[in-house]
Amino acid sequence: MELYSFLTISLYFFLLYTQPSQCMRKSVLRLKSDTVASSLEFDPTRVTQLSWHPRAFLYEGFLTHDECDHLIEMAKDKLEQSMVADNESGKSIPSEFRTSYGMFLEKAQDDIVAAIEARIAAWTFLPIENGESMQVLRYELGQKYEPHFDYFQDKVNQQRGGHRIATVLMYLSNVEKGGETVFPNSKAKLRQPKNDSFSECAQTGYAVKPRKGDALLFFSLHPDALTDPLSLHGSCPVIEGEKWSATKWIHVRSFNKSRMEDPSSGDCVDDDVDCPGWASAGECKKNPLYMAGDQDTMGHCRKSCNVC
Repeated sequence: MELYSFLTISLYFFLLYTQPSQCMRKSVLRLKSDTVASSLEFDPTRVTQLSWHPRAFLYEGFLTHDECDHLIEMAKDKLEQSMVADNESGKSIPSEFRTSYGMFLEKAQDDIVAAIEARIAAWTFLPIENGESMQVLRYELGQKYEPHFDYFQDKVNQQRGGHRIATVLMYLSNVEKGGETVFPNSKAKLRQPKNDSFSECAQTGYAVKPRKGDALLFFSLHPDALTDPLSLHGSCPVIEGEKWSATKWIHVRSFNKSRMEDPSSGDCVDDDVDCPGWASAGECKKNPLYMAGDQDTMGHCRKSCNVC
């Protein structure tokens, strides 16, 4: 269940990024991947905690420059106008709110993409199958993405994978001026020093400058699985140069499995082996939408909650 996953993830980040001695010694974690031939290296000493409210971390040099160039090369001839999710219907629609161009790669489209996706899973401690396909974006002069949330306002998009728990934003190019990622509601914005190199947009919140190879991880949900309004973020307009980025959105459940099954099919099953235990602990009443579902959303423990 997402509550236990969130608590585990929170403890991991607390222990990993609050150790004063971490920055004083080399520490590289090597994790084996079933889809990537070589070991994956994750170096926590290159990760900086930017904010706890919202929870945000910067990994310097997460991608090599060759990997950045490879992603751009794969995407540059396939770009289309970026869309946003309609808050009512959940459908993707064009909007002046978001003026970039982008495209989606396939999961594990090649060995390089597969290695990056495995590295993201190693860093975030979130399963590969919980991630959407990677989106590559290009922002030209004046293009932007107004402040928004990555979690969904509609129920349609939550039926597949649930809310987005986390976002990994990878910067594929340097930007001469502008193009910062800004968090207008961040509690850390007042303590961040800024000079004239930051754009006017970046002055409105905690801002992260795009630097080729760096990656920004932030969480859209609290550890108790409630949405975090402090995760409001946007992409400032590009003032000079061009901005390329790649985004990996990660959900609380597997994004590979559709939640659009027909409740009238007669199947009465649990999606998780722990459902009986959760039901005995009272989770059917404490967390009814996840456990039992409602008229619009299929629950994950329908059998144990006796709703079918």
